[in-house]
Order: sequence, then structure tokens, then C-alpha cells
Amino acid sequence: MTETIYKKNNAYAVWHLKDFRRFITGRFFLTIAIQMQSVIVGWQVYDLTHDPFSLGLIGLSEAIPFLGVALFAGHVADLFNRKIIISIAATAYVVCAFILLYMSYSMQTLYLTAGVLPLYIVIAITGLARAFFFPAQSAYMAQIVPRNLYANSSTWNSTVWHIAAVSGPAAGGLVYGFAGIHSAFLCVVFFSVFSLMFFYTSKSVPVPVRKAGEGIFTSLSTGIKFVFGHQVLLGALALDMFAVLFGGAVALLPVFASEILHTGPQGLGFLRAAPAVGAVLMAMILAYHPPIHRSGIKLLWAVGGFGVCIIFFALSGNFWLSLGLLALSGMFDNVSVIIRGTILQMYTPDEMRGRVASVNSLFVGSSNELGSFESGLAARLMKLVPSVVFGGGMTVMIVLATAGFAPKLRKMEIKGMK
Repeated sequence: MTETIYKKNNAYAVWHLKDFRRFITGRFFLTIAIQMQSVIVGWQVYDLTHDPFSLGLIGLSEAIPFLGVALFAGHVADLFNRKIIISIAATAYVVCAFILLYMSYSMQTLYLTAGVLPLYIVIAITGLARAFFFPAQSAYMAQIVPRNLYANSSTWNSTVWHIAAVSGPAAGGLVYGFAGIHSAFLCVVFFSVFSLMFFYTSKSVPVPVRKAGEGIFTSLSTGIKFVFGHQVLLGALALDMFAVLFGGAVALLPVFASEILHTGPQGLGFLRAAPAVGAVLMAMILAYHPPIHRSGIKLLWAVGGFGVCIIFFALSGNFWLSLGLLALSGMFDNVSVIIRGTILQMYTPDEMRGRVASVNSLFVGSSNELGSFESGLAARLMKLVPSVVFGGGMTVMIVLATAGFAPKLRKMEIKGMK
């Protein structure tokens, strides 16, 4: 069954589903808003502080509340209507966008009394919203897509997300650079509000029946035990977590753009977009040639390739070479994203999708923000370039260790999964 959906004329099979199209469109516009906001806030904070560590604190301010409620958010996603949870979380993003727009008019004065703390507080609220949005949207999409299209939907879900991740940073940097910070935040407000139209009008699906009388702590532990009981799933999540934790250099791009590559916010926007450009190109390839054969080996090679790209990016002093290396890193990273997403959907029972997705978010989602903090801290302790080289090298070492300690992951093939 899995193989037959990958005939060339079925690469777009999931797009025939109306519910998938509506949901993925809303997620597309919200992702554009979030990515624009990330670039704008990053440049704003660095422009105010000129401290790489302050960029790492942006990630930490989002990660702490996210980690604090992630497991509970998964429990909620398995109890209540997932469409409603998605809509409420997206509304919280809209409120934060309006606050950031308002603050942009008074930030210079506010900075003299409170520093960048108000910005960190707003970002912390978005971390709470994302903690509830992530497991709900993951579980919801698995319900509106047939099982035999899970790998196809993972590919296109990743593609659409990365297209938004290309558009968002580029648009954020360009609008900030040419029209100013107020216009940039106004665009964030527009796209986040527009996404609500699709979320609020999406189809409601019933919450799967769960075991009666299950307490909250039992419920939370069930999701954790499920993930830790599968070597393949646990290995894939841990591999991605540590790779992003050590190998991510995105948080330091404002410093690279300003001090090494000597470009402004426009160049920063293109640098932020480059990994997503590579990811989109790879996703289009994988739509026709999905990684269902020798999937474990391909996963390991992809994460290792990502680490090597980060090392050479740190050593590059040329804008175009750096842009190309970031794009190549995105190509490697997307192989990992699609394989991991397919494994997660195919292994997880419907009634546990929210909780398992929340465990996944602890491994993967939080690693981006904690990786930002790690990058900022390492840059302060080791200086900019050595810290990124160290991170890329650690990623390669983690791949080698995983290949040795998780043989089931190394031998895993999506084609044979039931």
C-alpha cells in the first residue's frame, strides 16, 4: 500500500483532500508571520544590545514556558477538540503580534528603563501558545489524512512549512530594511490574522476515545513510556534534538551578517531563508522519490551532512558561499524532518497522538530555542566562529555515536513499517 501511492502521478495525492488544503494554508500564513517576527525581533534586540548572548536569551525566553507546559499540552490535545486548541493558540500569536507592533513605537524609550525584558516577556507568551499549538496540529493532521498518505502528507507539510520559512525571513528582513520596523511588525499582524480565517473554518474532528478513568499523571507517563519503548522512534528524536541543539547557527546569523559578512537586515533575511530554500528543493525531490528504502542510513547521512555544512559555514567569510552552505544544510535537514515525521505518524495510535507529539516537541521543538541559547552562550565563551565549528563537530560525533548505539534505527526502512 505504501509503495503504490508514490507513483509519479500520485506525488500530489494529499492535495486532493479539502481539509488538508484548508489546514495547511492556515499554517502556511501563520508560519510566515512567526518567521518574520523572529527575524525582526532578532535584529531589534541585537541593534539595541550589540550582544550575541542577548540573541540566545530570545530562544531561552521561549523555551522555558514551552518546556514547562509541553507535556500537559499534549494531554489537553488528547482530551479536547483539537481544532479549537489550534484556533485559540493561533489567536494568542495574533495578540502577541499586536503587542510587538505597539511596543515598536516606544521601544527606544522603554529600553532605557526596562532593557529588552519586555520583548522577552512577549516571546515567552508565544512559547506558551506554541506548546499547545504543536501537539494539537500534529494530532489533527493525522486525523484528516488517510494512513496510506502519511508519508506523502509529511513531505508536503514540510514543503509548505519551508516555503513559508523562505518567505518569512526574507520578507521580514526586506521590509525591516526598506520600510522600517513598524511596517515589518504590521505585516506580521496581517499574516497572523489572515491565518485565523482558515483555522476557525477548518473541519472539526471528534477526539478519539481514551481509556476511562485515566488520571493526568498516568496519561502523561503513557506518552513518555510509548516513545522511550521504541528504539527507532527514540533514536530518531534524540538524533535530531542533539543535532539542532549543537549544530544550529540560526540564532547567531545577525552577528554573522553584521560582523563577518558585512550585510544589513536585507542580507540577514536571505541568510535566514537559505536553509528553507534548500529544504523546499529537497522536499520536491522527495515527493517523487520518498526515502522509504534504507531510511535509517539516509537519516544518519543527512544529519551528518548537516553538521559538516555548519562547520564550513562558520569558516566562510563570503556571503554567497555562506548562503549556499546554509541552503545545503537545509536540504540535509529536510530529509531528517520527513523521515521523522513519517515514523511519528505511522507508529502512534490516534488516542495518543497529542501526548506523543508533545514528547516529540520536548525533543525537537525545544531544541531550536535551547540551541539558540547554547549558541549564544558558546559564542560568548569561545568566540563566534570557534563556537559554531564546535557545534557542527559535535553534530557529526553524535551521528557516529547514534549509528553505533541504535542499530534498529540504522537498519530501519519506512517501506516495511506497519
